[in-house]
Amino acid sequence: MISKTAMKLSALTAAAALALTGCASATPSPTSTVPTALGKTEGTVSLLAWPGYVEDGSNDPAYDWVSKFEDQTGCMVTSKSYGTSDEATSLFKTGDYDVVAASGDATLRLIASGDVAELNTDLIPSYAGVYDFLKAKPWNSVDGKVYGVPHGYGANLLMYKKDVVKPAPTSWDVVFDKSSAYKGKVTAYDSPIYIADAAVYLMAHNPELNITDPYALDETQLQAAIDLLKAQRVNVGEYWSDYLKEIQAFETGDSVVGTTWQVIVNSMSAKAKVGAILPTEGATGWSDSWMISSKAKSPNCAYKWLDYIDSPEANAAATGYFGEAPATAAACEFMGQDVCDSYHAGDEAYAAKIYYWTTPIANCLDGRTDVECTDYARWTEAWQEIKG
Repeated sequence: MISKTAMKLSALTAAAALALTGCASATPSPTSTVPTALGKTEGTVSLLAWPGYVEDGSNDPAYDWVSKFEDQTGCMVTSKSYGTSDEATSLFKTGDYDVVAASGDATLRLIASGDVAELNTDLIPSYAGVYDFLKAKPWNSVDGKVYGVPHGYGANLLMYKKDVVKPAPTSWDVVFDKSSAYKGKVTAYDSPIYIADAAVYLMAHNPELNITDPYALDETQLQAAIDLLKAQRVNVGEYWSDYLKEIQAFETGDSVVGTTWQVIVNSMSAKAKVGAILPTEGATGWSDSWMISSKAKSPNCAYKWLDYIDSPEANAAATGYFGEAPATAAACEFMGQDVCDSYHAGDEAYAAKIYYWTTPIANCLDGRTDVECTDYARWTEAWQEIKG
């Protein structure tokens, strides 16, 4: 499973690519009426998803969880994959798709624009088995209303070469305040959302900034993150977004410390001598959600898909293929407990240390009303400034 998962890391790289625009508010626009019961299935359902989320055997005959859904429901699946959250939101606004799999940097925009419908989770039986710590969160719910059901999740970890980075790190300080010790061999993720990683570090080490949510930064807090990242910039050898380049850099020793994903760690050769940790400060991460269009032409089949993809066997197949923790404990029976353990699936204490990607918006996500927070457009501008 791990070796096949590693081959699909390109999908995870695509999933991590973030939109270049923010939204000013997360207040939902009016959407269609929440159903109280399902009607007759329509016979087809159109899905918009990250690569690797909707496999029907056409890419590899060994990986097909779509055909079983079609057999069980009579809903024939058509799907399209996308490469960035910006592309996903643009495509979904056309109304051509019934369902979208969206990351936290896109979900609030889809909710605010009224492009996705509030869900009746009573009509999604498998939702009951989803880990509670993934339910009704800021990236899939607003004002107590659920708009998305979880798919899978993961953390952005600190990877290091054991024979170079000594003593073994416990903190992100090795890529921030102490990065000069590894000048030219520090690596960082190439995206404006990496600003949140700096904010997580500042939360722990600069409490006077009063950061309580790394995605809710006012201009003063954002400037502190910018300053930290500019100081780091002189020690960064390469910003990565291509997983193959990060693997190669650690294999050759061009990179010795930086941010990574567990699936990449699992794919490294023994000769690379790498270790990976979730540092004491915590880390950013992702939790993707399946959402139904407010203009869905096949809402009944759409509900059937949301129920199916969170069922144990299907969720195990999809998240195992992609390289992330499943959304339900029962999936581990099919995925394999060793694989689930490598992703810390179901470990609430571990999950509590993850700050899941959420779209920064002007209305502060930490509840503050006396200040305006910086949105994703401002973060994009800041990232360009940081990289120079």
